[in-house]
Amino acid sequence: MVRGVFQLHKLNELLLQLYHRLPPGGRSLLATLRGLYLRAWRYGPETERLVAEAIEREHWSAPQWNAWRQERLSRVLHRAATRVPYYREQWAARRRNGDRASWEYLENWPILEKETLRTNTAAFLADDCRAVWMFYEHTSGTTGKPLDLWWSRTTVREWYALFEARWRRWYGVSWHDHWGILGGQLVTPVSQRRPPFWVWNRALHQLYLSSFHLAPNLIPYYLDALRTYRVKYLLGYTSSLVALADEILCKGRTDLKMTVVVTNAEPVLDYQRRAIAEAFRCPVRETYGMAEIVAAASECQHGGLHLWPEVGLVELMEDNSPAPDHGDLVATGLLNQDMPLIRYRVGDRASRNSIESLCPCGRTLPRIAAIEGRADDVLYTADGRKIGRLDPVFKAQLPIRQAQIIQTRLDCVRVRYVPASDFTPTAARSIAERIRSRMGEVEVILEPVDQIPREPNGKFRAVICSLSAQERQIAQSVTHE
Repeated sequence: MVRGVFQLHKLNELLLQLYHRLPPGGRSLLATLRGLYLRAWRYGPETERLVAEAIEREHWSAPQWNAWRQERLSRVLHRAATRVPYYREQWAARRRNGDRASWEYLENWPILEKETLRTNTAAFLADDCRAVWMFYEHTSGTTGKPLDLWWSRTTVREWYALFEARWRRWYGVSWHDHWGILGGQLVTPVSQRRPPFWVWNRALHQLYLSSFHLAPNLIPYYLDALRTYRVKYLLGYTSSLVALADEILCKGRTDLKMTVVVTNAEPVLDYQRRAIAEAFRCPVRETYGMAEIVAAASECQHGGLHLWPEVGLVELMEDNSPAPDHGDLVATGLLNQDMPLIRYRVGDRASRNSIESLCPCGRTLPRIAAIEGRADDVLYTADGRKIGRLDPVFKAQLPIRQAQIIQTRLDCVRVRYVPASDFTPTAARSIAERIRSRMGEVEVILEPVDQIPREPNGKFRAVICSLSAQERQIAQSVTHE
């Protein structure tokens, strides 16, 4: 199977090169054909029923949720231990070593690291499944290390029914509306400098806009396309949406109004939310999810970030021990029983919501305070602290358009920022002072830039830790002394 996946990747690279040679109309035609394929997998006669059931569950009592999740968890754990080669061999080895712990209890399972999944992909697919008949998902991977995943048709449709219920119906839109997405697909060649920088996928009513061409002189073309295609709502990377919003505000355009703008893949900071909401004259809602479909969340109209209990069971861990307030997000998938991931460290950090009262929206879905960003992007201080969320540095209305913090040494951070026209030395001092108030006496190097570079997958990392493994170990050792 691994060899087949490798060959498929090579074929996809060749097809992408051929696709980029097509005229714009040809690219949109192929996007529509791909959309027909995706629509057949994602939506069917059961979709509206699944959406209605998901909405009904949002008001279940705690005992109802506990019973449902325990029954689903028991099935997942039993199937993983008996039908999934990786887990079956793992438990057999434990038995040979005299370990009699029961696989029926989640706490008896070790944490699964992302690298283990990457290097043993095929071993996580249940042995009664045939990959050739399943939906194949290849992720770009935030750190440049991709994943190969397989879903059954049932899993795909349940997942997209949840999307429809909680990424669209909550916000008064549906997949039948014209919508735009700013993502990491190479829908136009990166070298292209003339519009269109998008394709129209008629089958999914989707205008797919490139996140790789958001230069100030090209953004007006994007805005004209949103108007031409009558886009009702936008979904995309926060940083890409902010780039559009800044241009709208800079030019004073008033001809664009969305029903909602939905952010994904990147946290949304307060100053970014304000800019997007003002530019598109609509609410901004944060969402969270991943291709591994072990955890997901969406923001209600009252600002609460609600987890989707059907997708996975979430734990917060610090140094592989349960964490009361914030830590690495570890999740056990409940939706994909054919490629189950048990206690999977997803690579993000999160904070638990300490408010136990019912959300004003009336939904009983559990709340989480915030997704803090990737665990790789935690910064370290000389006194052993981990700094997992630095958005308060930019909470006041500083005259900047984008900012990125990079830690190069334990005692040094660099701040790349795109200044607004009214940026002043006072604002620069304020940024440095706020960072020091959180990290201690560190050197702060301010670096104004015209544009902050994106990752190879089109995403924008607001915080980057470039410390060596040795420097991280030194910082962490301080904590345990």
